[in-house]
Amino acid sequence: MLRLRDIFLRKLAWIFLILFVVLGASLYFWIKDIYIEEAKKDLLHSIAILAVSKTDLHDMDRYVHDIRGKSGIRVTIIDPDGRVVAESDKDKRSMDNHKFRDEVIAAGKHPYGYAIRHSKTLDRELLYVARQTEISGKPYVVRMAREVDEIIASFVAVSIKTAILFGLFALFAYRMILGIGSGVQKETEKILHFLDDMGRKEKDRSIHSDYSIEFERITKLLAETSQKLSKRRKQKSKYTARLKLANRQKDDIISAISHEFKNPIAVISGYTQTMLEDKEISPAVTEKFLGKIYSNAHKLTDMIDRLRLSVKLDEQKQALKRTQTDIVALTHSAIETLQTSYPGREIRIGGLASHTIEADATLMEIVIANLIENALKYSEELVEIEIDTESLRVKDSGIGIPHKEVMKITRKFYRVSGNGWDNSMGIGLSLVANIIQLHGMALHVQSREGEGSLFEVHFASK
Repeated sequence: MLRLRDIFLRKLAWIFLILFVVLGASLYFWIKDIYIEEAKKDLLHSIAILAVSKTDLHDMDRYVHDIRGKSGIRVTIIDPDGRVVAESDKDKRSMDNHKFRDEVIAAGKHPYGYAIRHSKTLDRELLYVARQTEISGKPYVVRMAREVDEIIASFVAVSIKTAILFGLFALFAYRMILGIGSGVQKETEKILHFLDDMGRKEKDRSIHSDYSIEFERITKLLAETSQKLSKRRKQKSKYTARLKLANRQKDDIISAISHEFKNPIAVISGYTQTMLEDKEISPAVTEKFLGKIYSNAHKLTDMIDRLRLSVKLDEQKQALKRTQTDIVALTHSAIETLQTSYPGREIRIGGLASHTIEADATLMEIVIANLIENALKYSEELVEIEIDTESLRVKDSGIGIPHKEVMKITRKFYRVSGNGWDNSMGIGLSLVANIIQLHGMALHVQSREGEGSLFEVHFASK
């Protein structure tokens, strides 16, 4: 059995050799891909410049020849039928139809297409990049190409310099480690004594090595410390899971808020821009636009108020102002407000003509309005409300909620995926659940996908 120093130096030589080969090959292909990608970007940039600077086909042949002369880039303009209408390197009349060239086909399906192949015209391998561009109001494919050898020459020079630097570094590192190797043997004993002092308590897992005498002793000590390390890993895993959950919740918040705010902001911006740019707009249209702006601004204010209330409820900073509240009258008030946003929709209220409970009237109206609005949003048919001495029920015949999602919909910023049920910025039912819980009441949800939902508020907690 060899001593550790001899094994170390022998293995180190092999590692450096393998590392040089593997890293060298990886760098070669990596740098090559980078240069190819940069060449594609350059060609796409050139196509974009041509599209901006040349908007018609007038004198296009001279124009593409000028590009070829100044940049060395081959340029071809192809019409929708595949005919070449302009070419920098050959008489376009003698060229084949290009409709079924790989890069041209890809350009019709994707933002751009590219291919690397041998050019019969130039008798060289070229990188082709093609992109659809509108010229004279018609779609054309602009294709540009560069010689692959030209691209290869650039990255080969970089690869050689990188290999030389790596070789010098490897040689220097090897000489340094060779000098350090003589001290490794002495330091090994110190490390073993340190590990012996650190890990005497438990022997939970076994580990063994015949690699060398030194490693045989080290593995015995590592077996004693493995349980401690295992516990630390579990603690770290729990901490990481909490961090991931926090990040996921943050992403959900940002996604929900941006999704809901985007539409009213776009409406306000659009109408405002129209009014600023069109000085001859009629007063009637101006009044209509201002109404739209006002309603969407009010919608934004309402969403912000919901967020603030949600935060207060989460932090338990929202105080209840309990009064004797007629729940039926409160429901009629919520319906009256919602019918301005949902004209023509039928909402039927049944049960008691009047029923008083002790509750915060403002918060309970938010609960009722949210439940009725959800029913209106996700149903085109009648919305039924039933009130008795024990509960308030809101029923619709809409799209419903999948069974596996029913228990999750009251989570903050949670959205049902797959059927368009988005729960009002992800906080509507969370707000409802928190307010109901604050009152000591209970919320029960029954729903069947494709048939509708029933939301029931029990005035006494069940």
